[in-house]
Amino acid sequence: MTDDFLFGIFPGLLVSAPIFICAAFFLRKYFKGAQFDEPVDASGKVAIVTGASSGIGKQVARGLNLRGAKVYMLCRNREKALCAIEQLVESGCDRSRLLLLCADLSSFASIRAFVDSFIKAEDRLDILVNNAGVFALPSFQKTIDGYETTFQCNYLGHFLLTEILMESLCSSGHGRIVNVSSMMHSSADSIAEDVVNNPNFYSRFHTYNRSKLANVMHVRALTTLWRESGENRVTANACHPGAVHTNILQYTFIDREPWRTLLKPIFAFFFKTDEDGAQTPLYLALSKHLDGISGEYFSNCAKASMASLAKDDKQCKYLYEYSKKAVIQHIK
Repeated sequence: MTDDFLFGIFPGLLVSAPIFICAAFFLRKYFKGAQFDEPVDASGKVAIVTGASSGIGKQVARGLNLRGAKVYMLCRNREKALCAIEQLVESGCDRSRLLLLCADLSSFASIRAFVDSFIKAEDRLDILVNNAGVFALPSFQKTIDGYETTFQCNYLGHFLLTEILMESLCSSGHGRIVNVSSMMHSSADSIAEDVVNNPNFYSRFHTYNRSKLANVMHVRALTTLWRESGENRVTANACHPGAVHTNILQYTFIDREPWRTLLKPIFAFFFKTDEDGAQTPLYLALSKHLDGISGEYFSNCAKASMASLAKDDKQCKYLYEYSKKAVIQHIK
């Protein structure tokens, strides 16, 4: 009976195995997402990538460098960044076009010092990728500047960085700003100043979502200002990089044992790699098809729908104005 049973199921296995393999292949390709394979020569371009020592930022820096750009890596941890540079060089990057400048986005003074060093070295900036971020901090914390840490690291710090570098971006003639947001921005409940900086409204997930919504609203507000003033030398767009298992999850249960080991094969199949996650930011930074496109939100190298709050021009203006007020003393 055993032999009969085996002979009975064997033909079924022969038929179903190729189907299963094909299904797995196409599913993996789907989860991998769109790839930026446009032939672009970025030789001579100068770029800044925040959070470039790991994850998506590291792969964005790699993609820019391999296409010829000089990349300034804004990183908080010097030792970690130096290790990342060695790994990037081993993967084919040109060491002479990977430059490290350390800064902490949770400190406005540190950001100001970074920009001062950059401006001394470069007379223009072609690409600014605001990528660095934190996620799911265990509790409400304030930075030295008095703002909730997630909101400042993910948004306000990048807002200040962008404002101080605006002249350098304009000097490029074709400057591009890329804000790495998240699909989770659509779940944000508010960006009101008395909400994002209030411990009574703190939630590790809602707080992250608010900061990602602010990233999208930031590019919307900038684009409106430029159109009103006739400025056309810079564009700004935001994107969702995809579901990527990076070290941004370090404060969640997912990054603790036994979950890390148990979920590893699932993440490997259903989540994007860091390199996959870098594709849409690279598309926004380099694609010739996006010349003049600004104030949009992208996913998988294509325009995507953004949250209704992000389309509210009054709310975008409100966010921009209170953000400018928060950092004004560091801009001058």
